[in-house]
Amino acid sequence: MKIYTRTGDKGDTALFGGGRVPKHHLRVEAYGTIDEVNSALGLARAAGSSVEVDNWLKQAQSQLFHLGADLATPLEAKVDWIERIAADDVAWLENTIDQMTGELEPLKKFILPGGTLAAAHIHLARAICRRAERLMTALHESEDIGEHALPYVNRLSDWLFTLARYENMQAGLAETEWSLR
Repeated sequence: MKIYTRTGDKGDTALFGGGRVPKHHLRVEAYGTIDEVNSALGLARAAGSSVEVDNWLKQAQSQLFHLGADLATPLEAKVDWIERIAADDVAWLENTIDQMTGELEPLKKFILPGGTLAAAHIHLARAICRRAERLMTALHESEDIGEHALPYVNRLSDWLFTLARYENMQAGLAETEWSLR
């Protein structure tokens, strides 16, 4: 199987379930940005995240593939092989946030992104995730998307923030608080 198809050479791409849209279509922007989040999580894993965080990141990466497929498949498409993001995926994020929060010091001030290389990559993934959420909300204004897609990406940014803090705690690094000069 060749990696190139030449079908997008004129600036459009196929959606799962049929149909073609321009490569700059909001749907493509949304799932492309989810791919960026996933790639940033891969960087965090390659940077040497702790074993527990690495396992969680691997789980989130798998879920992000489901979310990307969900976004690449219009709801009206008659496709039974797509596994859309589910309520269980949102619950998993919430449960791990609660688990990590139980071990972290309560936040009293804003913190600056950074810390270990893995945590810094997780913070970057969080910022990209927020951009994905903005694109997804814009898409949702004009087209229906999966029922759990927006709750998932909203929770994911919270999860990534907490995960970066947790990774720094695992490494014994203190957080850098933001100050008003």
